[in-house]
Amino acid sequence: MQTGIIATIKREVLRLTRRKVYLFAMILVPLAVALFFISLMSEGLPLKVPTAVVDLDNSTLSRKLVRSLKAQELTDISMELTSFNDAIDKVRNGEIFGFFYMPRNLEKDAVAGNKPTITYYSNMTYFVPGTLAYKGFRTIAVTSSGLMAANEVVQMGVDESTAEILLQPMVIDVHPLGNPWTNYSYYLCNSFVPAALELMIFLVTVFSICSEIKTGESRKWLATADGSIIKALIGKLAPQTLVFLIVGLAIDSLFFKFNHFPMNGSWGVMLLAMLMFVIASQGFALFITCVIPSERMALSICSLIGILAFSIAGFSFPVDQMYGAVGIFSYILPVRYYFLIYIDQALNGIPMYYSREYFAALLIFALAYIPLLFRLKKHLARPVYVP
Repeated sequence: MQTGIIATIKREVLRLTRRKVYLFAMILVPLAVALFFISLMSEGLPLKVPTAVVDLDNSTLSRKLVRSLKAQELTDISMELTSFNDAIDKVRNGEIFGFFYMPRNLEKDAVAGNKPTITYYSNMTYFVPGTLAYKGFRTIAVTSSGLMAANEVVQMGVDESTAEILLQPMVIDVHPLGNPWTNYSYYLCNSFVPAALELMIFLVTVFSICSEIKTGESRKWLATADGSIIKALIGKLAPQTLVFLIVGLAIDSLFFKFNHFPMNGSWGVMLLAMLMFVIASQGFALFITCVIPSERMALSICSLIGILAFSIAGFSFPVDQMYGAVGIFSYILPVRYYFLIYIDQALNGIPMYYSREYFAALLIFALAYIPLLFRLKKHLARPVYVP
């Protein structure tokens, strides 16, 4: 029997090609997720989120607000309902993602200076459409507040042009940095797709190692590697690293070449970041495997951590605004540091020196399992399956 790193690599290649689950998890899932998000966000962000309006006043002012809502690009007033309860039921059934509520006597109270209240509701269970509905409603609410104030000033005898100047004496000129197009795709695709890739790396790494222990094949694997745990892991993970790196580069090509995502930095730095991200994700999964060399438990833990990465890695909510007990977990996720490198290098185009801490973090993930290799070797030499 041939032994050594080359023999171990050949053995792993055969295992990868014989089981379709590896092809599915390593290639099809990451690419499918990338294509899904690219097609979903092809316009930059989801437009015309289904919403409703409840107009109990039916006055000139309320109808003007309804027309403003219908002119919004973010929201689509697909329903005009007659009661609060009907609107809440539609939200609960998932037919709309929010509604704008105007009470009775809205115009009368506005003219009388009684400060009427306009209420808007958005369903934040679905983060993106809920946020877009909230943004559109808030814009109209602020505009309506100014409109009411203008009506009150006009009632006092001031002409409309002067009222507009009084309400908005300065025009704000906004220049967003890094993403001046305010394109949600540049942000969401480069956060959620790497998170999905990280999850697949976790699962494949754990499964490929723990399945050897489960089936008792780990002795043969270790023997093929001349009894060296280092050679065994290099032979096991090198083919997977290559496949995941190619998939990662394909995803980057979809983003930066074919869909023209901004690349203000160096392609070489982003390729290095992808390589380190893949190795760091494998290192994290290896650390979990060394601590808990049980296929069921290790897969469960990696699945949980991988899924939580979508919400606690800082993509959808700032880490510094999270509860401390929750936000601290964002720092143990490799994908967070890859995303921060993407922001620095691709969006902002700053020198690599300023991203050195993030690269160092990925390197720590890649090496964190080394002190526990003796524990993994013991389980490989004496495999015990724990159902």
